[in-house]
Amino acid sequence: MALLEFDRKLLRRCLNRESQAWEAFVDRFLGLVLHVVRHTAKSRSIRLSPQDEEDLVAEFFLTVVRNDFATLRQFRAESSLATYLTVVARRVVVREMLKRFSGPRANEVAEPHDPYSPAPRADFASAETQLSNREEVERLMHGLTESEAEVVRLYHLEGKTYREISSAVGIPENSIGPTLNRARAKMRQAMADSSV
Repeated sequence: MALLEFDRKLLRRCLNRESQAWEAFVDRFLGLVLHVVRHTAKSRSIRLSPQDEEDLVAEFFLTVVRNDFATLRQFRAESSLATYLTVVARRVVVREMLKRFSGPRANEVAEPHDPYSPAPRADFASAETQLSNREEVERLMHGLTESEAEVVRLYHLEGKTYREISSAVGIPENSIGPTLNRARAKMRQAMADSSV
């Protein structure tokens, strides 16, 4: 899709730091960026709080203004501005998620009753980021028991809560976390074995 004339003018106004240009830019693309944040989180089975969403959206807009709008100056008008910003937003969001949902607190497990708590953060440390890839998860599930595979499928691929998984598979809710941990350990071992 070609660059819209409206967006061409908006881009020029931002780069020239014209009055109200930045506010118009944010108004125009805020919904798009929020959609990217939510879609990226959902595809990686991360449950974001409203504050997490705001932080990630803000980080995108900070990235855009950083170094005198370097991100906008790199735009070559070979696609629509929305398409370009979607790619930029996805990169920013993935980078920030990897930073936020890994590190010293990586082994925390979310409380299942909190709808905004993040998914277990261990999935986002080092090589384990591969688990966000649906095909990789499905391939690694072959080494799991039937019940482990079903719990992983429902949690990571369908985004179900512990309570919903408990109802679906007939396992006590307080057993879902240990089952996921066991399954993840097997999947990490399978990843390590396949990379040797």
